[in-house]
Amino acid sequence: KALRSMETGLTGLDETAFELNDGETEPSDTTIRAALSTPVPDRLLSVAQAMRLGVTVEEIHEITHYDPWFLHQIEDIIRAETGLKANGLPDTPEEWMRLKKLGFADERIAKLTGQKAGAVRDARLAHDVKPVFKRIDTCAAEFPSPTPYFYSCYEGDGVNAPECEAEPSDRNKVIILGGGPNRIGQGIEFDYCCVHAVMACREAGHETIMINCNPETVSTDYDTADRLYFEPLTSENVIDIVRREQENGTVMGVIVQLGGQTPLKLAHDLLAANIPVLGTSPDAIDLAEDRERFQKLLQELDLKQPANAIVRTLEEAEAASVDVGYPLVIRPSYVLGGRAMEIVHDVAGLRRYMENAVVVSGDNPILIDGYLQGAIEVDVDALADEDTVFIAGIMEHIEEAGIHSGDSACSLPPYSLSEKVLADIKDQTARLAKALKVVGLMNVQYAVQDEVVYLLEVNPRASRTVPFVAKATGVPIAKIAARVMAGEKLASFNLSEKPLGHTAVKEAVFPFNRFPGVDVILGPEMKSTGEVMGLDRDFAIAFAKAQLGAGVTLPLMGNVFISVREGDKPAFLPLAKELAALGFRIIGTRGTAKYLSDNGVETTQINKVLEGQPHIVDAMIDGQIALVFNTTDGRRAISDSFSLRRTALVNNIPYYTTVAGARAAVAAIAALREGEMTVEPLQSYLQGSY
Repeated sequence: KALRSMETGLTGLDETAFELNDGETEPSDTTIRAALSTPVPDRLLSVAQAMRLGVTVEEIHEITHYDPWFLHQIEDIIRAETGLKANGLPDTPEEWMRLKKLGFADERIAKLTGQKAGAVRDARLAHDVKPVFKRIDTCAAEFPSPTPYFYSCYEGDGVNAPECEAEPSDRNKVIILGGGPNRIGQGIEFDYCCVHAVMACREAGHETIMINCNPETVSTDYDTADRLYFEPLTSENVIDIVRREQENGTVMGVIVQLGGQTPLKLAHDLLAANIPVLGTSPDAIDLAEDRERFQKLLQELDLKQPANAIVRTLEEAEAASVDVGYPLVIRPSYVLGGRAMEIVHDVAGLRRYMENAVVVSGDNPILIDGYLQGAIEVDVDALADEDTVFIAGIMEHIEEAGIHSGDSACSLPPYSLSEKVLADIKDQTARLAKALKVVGLMNVQYAVQDEVVYLLEVNPRASRTVPFVAKATGVPIAKIAARVMAGEKLASFNLSEKPLGHTAVKEAVFPFNRFPGVDVILGPEMKSTGEVMGLDRDFAIAFAKAQLGAGVTLPLMGNVFISVREGDKPAFLPLAKELAALGFRIIGTRGTAKYLSDNGVETTQINKVLEGQPHIVDAMIDGQIALVFNTTDGRRAISDSFSLRRTALVNNIPYYTTVAGARAAVAAIAALREGEMTVEPLQSYLQGSY
């Protein structure tokens, strides 16, 4: 169950490959021993693979020091795998029960026998082999009644009916699927949505049932939902739970929108099993994610997208790059959340990317988009039913488009967009929601370049920005979305767009200082592991508060180092002038120093690291630099300036790698020089809200 819950594609103790030495066609004893002796997260899979290759329990214990009892359990599983490969599906209830007691998922049995998972499920149910559910016992009976907290297991001999402790009620039930395991890009934000949905459905009089596998979330507290099933978020486990709950009472449906991508992937299997999915239909979710279908919809709605293409080979990619134009944003179609995404600046970078991507992606296409340089990215969260659309929040990213939305600081309301652009964004969002027939939450990402709005992505589900928008505006959008999905009309909540009297700034928190050698430069692949929020009546002070919350203290005096790419120099000129007027001393590398000096900003020149000592990194280590602005592009330039960014991180020097981030930092410094930050309770900002 733990392996299947990790969302890494495992169906159990899946086969793994040992890294072969030069000249090897099969792993040697030395190769196997080397793999087993390395304590890495997936070593358990190497143990199982070693057993398949004939390594004994005694030998594995000697190398790994794993307790022999556990190794013998793994050996039993491998022995059962061998029987399945040789004999195919079991033909007796007793044999089915033996396999399920060993922890074999239907999907794993299917893989071992060359069957489809659905066929395995049908064969198992034909022998009436089903899980039973047990309550998690309280410790020392400190609670007056048993916890409504269940897990599945297989017990009995396959003939005599075992005892099930689930005892479903006869009420109307809503089942909510949680977010699954924590990982970068999917975590507490979705748990927030799920918990608020539980609260809302309970307030509406429905029995709420949570299914999740993560013990570190509020949604898996035993008293959050009416009933909790602690199970992997797979089709097999979820369908088994629904079937048990349907034996008594009515399951109104399953909510898959609020746990991120994890539960969304189960929507089609639930429909195939005649289990209703509440909210936006799985077909509409597919439409938003299918590049070709979605492009047709945008053409019908007359909405703009950056130039793009779908390719499968290097030859197709090179041809498409001519039409789309460099730089490109490129990623495999099967990944989400920015993983494996890259900005490519030339044909050499395209070839390097494609050589790896085609091998990894197999039959899945590669997506190529034109990179809108200097564009402003915008996130929009909206609530909808098929009649009404409510724009819950429009967030302007402080970092430019091309940086993952989860890594970018953002401002609500927007601080620089024109009324014309905002009206266009609202109109496009409403039209998309109605065209996709969204019921519940929807997130849309746009890029604005020269007052033109380009659509980047639509997600007809909850996004990671939902808690931020709810706290900034005082509108409990996750709760309202859950009740809309359960059948209430959005119009009944009397929502209206009200101007905010304050600004909320979200800033990302990064784990860079825990990983030596990691570059702090941001890109399309998400790197942040948390976020903070700053609130104030003034944008600049709100930004300063967000920086402080993220562990960054902006300097009020000292030396500012500026080294920026050619195209960014005009944008940094007014910032350098403002800092100089505030009393900061400006230091720059050769090209930047010359540009600033030629344009009236007194700038001291300093060497790059490659130009020899004394250089900028020496000055940073010696405590001579209070603030760093560094922008760069191209693989070589990014690599050459790595030590600069790393030194800033290690020495707690605030650093900004985008024009917009630098602009916000200078505004915050100027505001702090004029007056101090004040502290007010959240409620004081939200008087008169929902």
